[in-house]
Amino acid sequence: MTMLPDLTKTTLALLDATDPLASKRDAFFLPDNTLYLDGNSLGAMPRVAALRAHQVLNEQWSRDLIKSWNSHQWIDLPHKVGEKIAPLLGAAPGQVICCDSTSVNLFKILSCAMLMQPGRTKILSQAGNFPTDLYMVQGLASLLGEQYCQLVLVDDSPDNHALEQAITTEIAVLLLTQVDFRSGRLLDIQRLTQRAHEQGVLVIWDLAHSAGALPIELDACHVDFAVGCGYKYLNGGPGAPAFLYAATRHHDRLTQPLTGWMGHNAPFSFATDYQKAPGIAQFLTGTPAIIAMSVLDAALTVFDNIDMQQVRYKSLALSHCFHHLVTMQPCLADLQLITPLQPSARGSQLAYQHPHAYALCQALIQRGVIADFRAPNILRLGFTPLYLRYVDIGTAVTILANIVSSQEYLKPEYAVQQKVT
Repeated sequence: MTMLPDLTKTTLALLDATDPLASKRDAFFLPDNTLYLDGNSLGAMPRVAALRAHQVLNEQWSRDLIKSWNSHQWIDLPHKVGEKIAPLLGAAPGQVICCDSTSVNLFKILSCAMLMQPGRTKILSQAGNFPTDLYMVQGLASLLGEQYCQLVLVDDSPDNHALEQAITTEIAVLLLTQVDFRSGRLLDIQRLTQRAHEQGVLVIWDLAHSAGALPIELDACHVDFAVGCGYKYLNGGPGAPAFLYAATRHHDRLTQPLTGWMGHNAPFSFATDYQKAPGIAQFLTGTPAIIAMSVLDAALTVFDNIDMQQVRYKSLALSHCFHHLVTMQPCLADLQLITPLQPSARGSQLAYQHPHAYALCQALIQRGVIADFRAPNILRLGFTPLYLRYVDIGTAVTILANIVSSQEYLKPEYAVQQKVT
């Protein structure tokens, strides 16, 4: 494989040898002969997560049964996990809680935000936003009626001019995802939040593709609400509980629609009438999924003593190496990068358009390089700094070039679409 002069195999190995995050790789289970470039969809398993699952099943639930709610503090897990996530979001204590799924949490926050904006009916988002975010707005509109809730979409553009122009006093809520799930484009939280607030608009940020991958400053940017999942860069496992952020300044004004018993100010009083819990606890609904939440709680310990600026630096460096090595391979010229090259404008992934993107992805997986595909024609590669090495980048590009030059991806079996892509 032809490499740039400054990206030889020796240089990549030297980058690994001087990487301040290198030791974190040992904290994860990583299969032999596998290069994992899909941590932006499902994070690898931390070793401590498996140990915690064993403890919960074999030392807590099996032995202490229902006593575990008190003796092992199961009841406090939503708050405990939320407080572990908070520093990764730039959030002071008391503003983040772990519960439910991203979609359910988004419905809660959307409802609260709309009730805080009497006389305004429009929720603004981008046409390319993650579909479930748009679906939840559509679901809320179907309940309230279009006269009370309308989804307004603007086309995506690199300069966000159309988006900023659409933020007016007619808008109740601005709903955006910080890192676009297809392209990896990174939005400016501070600028867009400020623009929205100047027009009296409340802002909700979806952090699914950024939490745990790059520094976030929700408090400093005066963000109103945010949601995100626990199974991508936070490595909490498939279907891990999500998180929800609500700025303290709003807590007393909120009316959360899913008023389940765990959100009551005294759940075990079993009172007939609902009285919401104070603070962030009002966003709880049902009984927390203790096994899954315990695993996420343990997984978050891999971020102990980590500087997120170092994580961000390595993330950008890994993706920089990958793309430059791609450009040095003539056989990969048909891969069209749609991720912005500017470091300030991309998250922790690269996305390439290709007519046979799905087949390329399947061929890579068969060769031990796990990436993913997004319709209609995007090969997507995630760069998780805690366990991905620089030498892995060189190997992955070599395998990709071999697959393309040999036309291996044209084998019929690689065109068969599976349920999960």
